[in-house]
Amino acid sequence: MFRTALRNVLAHKARLLMTVLAVTLGVAFVSGTLVFTDTLSKALSGQSAKSYEGVAVSVTSYGQGRDADGQKEGEPGISQRTLDKVKAVKGVDTATGRVSGFAGVGDENGKLIGNGWANNGSNFAPVNGGKDPRYAFTDGAGPATADQIALDKETANKGKYKVGDKVRVATNGPVKEYTLAGVFTTDDGQVNAGGSLVLFDTAVAQKLYLQPGFYSELSVSAKAGTSADQLLTDITPLVDGKNTKAQTGAQLAADQAESIEREMSGMSTMLLVFAGIALFVGIFLIYNTFTMLVAQRTKELALLRAVGAKRGQVVNSVMTEALVVGLISSTVGLLTGIGLAVGMRSLMDSLGAKIPAGDLVVAPSTITAAIVIGVFVTMVAAVFPAWRTGRIPPVAAMGSAHLPATMKSLVARNIIGSILGLAGIATALAGVSAGGENGRYSIGAGAFFLLIGLIVLLPLLSRPLIAGVRPLLEKVFGVPGKLAAQNAVRNPRRTAVTAASLAIGLTLVTTLSVLGITMGKAVDRMSTDKIKADYKVSMAMGGGSLDRSVIEALAKAPGVKAVSPQTAGYLKIGDEFRSASGVNPAAIGQMLNVDVVSGSLSSLGKGEVAVAEKTAEKNKLAVGSSLQVQYDDGKKETLKVGAVYKDLEGLLSPYVLDDKILGAHSEDPYIPEVYVNTTGGESKAGEKAVLDALGNNPAISLATQQDMRNEMGGVVNLALNIMYGLLGMALIISVLGVVNTLAMSVFERTQEIGMLRAIGLDRSRVKNMIRLEAVVISLFGAVLGIVVGVFLAWAVGSTLSESVPGYELVLPYERIGIFLLLAGVVGVLAAMWPARSAARLNMLTAIKTE
Repeated sequence: MFRTALRNVLAHKARLLMTVLAVTLGVAFVSGTLVFTDTLSKALSGQSAKSYEGVAVSVTSYGQGRDADGQKEGEPGISQRTLDKVKAVKGVDTATGRVSGFAGVGDENGKLIGNGWANNGSNFAPVNGGKDPRYAFTDGAGPATADQIALDKETANKGKYKVGDKVRVATNGPVKEYTLAGVFTTDDGQVNAGGSLVLFDTAVAQKLYLQPGFYSELSVSAKAGTSADQLLTDITPLVDGKNTKAQTGAQLAADQAESIEREMSGMSTMLLVFAGIALFVGIFLIYNTFTMLVAQRTKELALLRAVGAKRGQVVNSVMTEALVVGLISSTVGLLTGIGLAVGMRSLMDSLGAKIPAGDLVVAPSTITAAIVIGVFVTMVAAVFPAWRTGRIPPVAAMGSAHLPATMKSLVARNIIGSILGLAGIATALAGVSAGGENGRYSIGAGAFFLLIGLIVLLPLLSRPLIAGVRPLLEKVFGVPGKLAAQNAVRNPRRTAVTAASLAIGLTLVTTLSVLGITMGKAVDRMSTDKIKADYKVSMAMGGGSLDRSVIEALAKAPGVKAVSPQTAGYLKIGDEFRSASGVNPAAIGQMLNVDVVSGSLSSLGKGEVAVAEKTAEKNKLAVGSSLQVQYDDGKKETLKVGAVYKDLEGLLSPYVLDDKILGAHSEDPYIPEVYVNTTGGESKAGEKAVLDALGNNPAISLATQQDMRNEMGGVVNLALNIMYGLLGMALIISVLGVVNTLAMSVFERTQEIGMLRAIGLDRSRVKNMIRLEAVVISLFGAVLGIVVGVFLAWAVGSTLSESVPGYELVLPYERIGIFLLLAGVVGVLAAMWPARSAARLNMLTAIKTE
């Protein structure tokens, strides 16, 4: 029986090729994800460990803490005094202090070099022999004076800078020009991620990023014969234990490796979810393949039964075929996955995100997972066809009589499907009522049961839905259209299995599309309706703070009509800290469309506070109410509520004050953005006026209103495109499923097609019949998937409406139309081979086929 199973595998290579391809795609995605994330994790961990080579103990400062009253306590960093004490510890060879922050370098055209978020600056800290152990200089030396810097080699090459050149460097304030003293190489992870690194003299770096005389980190190396643990024990009492942490370099490297592994795990999980979807869709294709193979070998299997083979042996022969196919698919999928991992690594390098050098990691667990998943999926999909094979009586099989599905089994199937479908809908609706994150979990569970119920009910749904389009097909395409509609429901089980794969794929795609476009419209409405400013100025790195000098420079610039910062701070009200925004009272109304419920924003200029409506209702505040607050510097004051406004989530905090008041109580105010209006509105002249005022700073980004809309909606669109790409594999497998179903249909109707040809149906109309059948099946699955997808998008969106201002469900009819069109195209493409095979049948041979 084993030899028979192997012979059957080789005898049906074309049919099994599609099954192998479907499983291979899923396994390749799984193994490729595991290989890539393992490789990346090991490379980053190795780089992290390398960067801490020679570091016996590292001391990190987390800045000043706060006491129970919110007062700052402790020092802003590690003082020079503490560094001197550490240097004096017995067994310490060297001890260096580090500070770091953002620094951007412009190229010859003034554009920022590298990824904004990964552009950093630090201090050159020479020790023995005047060298800094973290950096290896390939040209020149480290900065020795306040007007010198050093650049990493990649940044110097991109900017075409050489030692002695003048380099424009920006932090969060005005651009300054420095002389390039040296070029170095480094294992810094940010540089390898496509960023840049600028080294300043220590005093300059301290002034830029912390305070003169303070460091954010100490790196300590040990003398020969001194253990890191001993040094840690001796150094720990010398540093402030509340706001600093001392640990060995080995422990720090291990912690970073663990953090990297967690980050890689999150990415891996997301990719594996989509691989699982592809494999789940592949199950339907495999099921159809083995059903078809069993149908083709009915006589052969009956003969085996007749000569003594037992039912179990026949079943085992089919399962053996599945095992062989699964092993082949797993092996090919594993090798393909390794190739994908190599390709992903090369792609990241080409995009500028360099991955540290390292060997490709193919862990034993990856190999095991690939083989187990491929074999398991194939075996599970083949179980039911194998079981049905054992139920075919030898005599019935010898007469080519297949066992039809009994009415009892169809009734049972419909009942089970209805229960699952209704349970899914009920669970999803319960999630809508619950709302919030818990509601979304409930909707997710409901979606699972709804999809399973839909799959079970597809045979029942196929007849009335396809029958509904039969008159149209007959009217437009004539006899081929009529025959296509009849053939599509001839075997409702098979049609259902084929349509299921498309339905699942389009359910997910539609859900994501409706949610994504709805969110994008909500964000667009917020930016269009609420932001009136001509321009927004922010750090190119994203999330960084602008210096107050930026506000001053813009306010004095010719052509600039109004300026309002968005200073972010906090107020302690009662026992809780609340976020607050500092704005220009005279200009904020020109920058944002603030809907004032009561009072006036002009009251901000009198030192009063404006409160968001929901916050005011929650805390029973109204215009004229008194509010006891404590500022960042610990000072307390009673503020009068001068205005209540409609919430502007994402644009204004619940409490708004004059920027001068909020900034006066903060040593280092955080200013993420500044809104600007220019004379004559948005224009080339206005843009030039703002850029000139900023000194063409490469580290500062200038956004128009359209840029702001694109920025807000860009994340949504990027996420959608990624999802489409990942789900594309599931749709490719769906296409293979349609091909399989049509091939099976052509095989079973060989004699019938011969008869049709004999009575006058020419080859072109035979092809049209097969193509239309494919289109009908594809559109059947697509329509059901789109309907379920819209329902799930509505359900999930209902739980988001409260947290997303301006959320209103948007049905993207154009995109839905594209999905339906693509489903039709899928049907046409999938029908090419089966239609050609059907048209080429010799009618006399076909008529004689049993």
